[in-house]
Amino acid sequence: MDDQLRIAVLGGGSWATALVKIFSSNAPVGWWVRSVDDVAHIQRHHHNPRYLSDVELHMDRIDLHSDLMTVVKQADILVLAVPSAFMVDALAPLKDILKTKRVISAVKGIVPETHQIVGEYLRDHMGLDMAHFGAIVGACHAEEVALERLSYLTIAAQDGDLATAMAKRLQTDHVHVSTMDDVVGCEYAAVLKNIYAIAAGLAHGLGYGDNFQAVLVSNAQREMKRFMKAVYPMKRKITHTAYSSDLFVTMYSPFSRNRTLGHLVGKGYSLKSAMAEIGMVAEGYYAAKHIWEVKKDRAVKMPVASAVHKVLYRNMPPQKALQILANKLV
Repeated sequence: MDDQLRIAVLGGGSWATALVKIFSSNAPVGWWVRSVDDVAHIQRHHHNPRYLSDVELHMDRIDLHSDLMTVVKQADILVLAVPSAFMVDALAPLKDILKTKRVISAVKGIVPETHQIVGEYLRDHMGLDMAHFGAIVGACHAEEVALERLSYLTIAAQDGDLATAMAKRLQTDHVHVSTMDDVVGCEYAAVLKNIYAIAAGLAHGLGYGDNFQAVLVSNAQREMKRFMKAVYPMKRKITHTAYSSDLFVTMYSPFSRNRTLGHLVGKGYSLKSAMAEIGMVAEGYYAAKHIWEVKKDRAVKMPVASAVHKVLYRNMPPQKALQILANKLV
């Protein structure tokens, strides 16, 4: 695949900003940010005023626009970094042109309107060939990537050439990138880890200690394995970095917005107040409902995800949900 293919990032959040910084360190990159005011600020001050505001961007290698079609038409590969809650509206203008592009998802969530992972939504509703789709996964908090702390990413794609090309464009001295072909497994792992991060936050907010958290993490990992085997069976090692590293960091790190959501609810905040306090989309909220429905259909044993669903959607007090969960962990 041509190493000179033009890449554009769609989205103005923290992960989009971190990705733009990485891509621009290797080659010019396009960037779509919805807000005209934010675009003007970034162009003038060389940093995103809303996210990762301490990170300086090299604007001489960034072609930034608030007009979506301008960015998309100039790119061969689109990297989606729009929160899943806003994806349907954001991509609606691209109904005809998207199928002519290669698309890489950096979204770790469920499309709420259709209860699908991103690849499924793009295939069924935007006409994208799955041979032209991939996902960026891994232990990759935007804050640490942008601060150039050593990080590891995985590009999952059916097309090995696409995966390799993307890996080359993301590889830097502080970002190591590997490739694999289990796109569906990687997407679901990225969705599930957000639910488990909420569980970890709930436990922390309620005062549970490290011993409980360790058991919670190990149970979440096994639960993830059972779910992916039921939904998309193939030979995979759940301990592979592509599946488990993001699970661990999201459940433990204070950077995790999903863990923070759980922590606040565990401390006594209402769900609405906790979301307002975070000020960003916590993908695990939407994922919890979708995974609950799939779990019922496939009869998968998922006590951790079920506990989160009970708190978020069935108004069960966090104390009661965690007490029930604690008796089910092994």
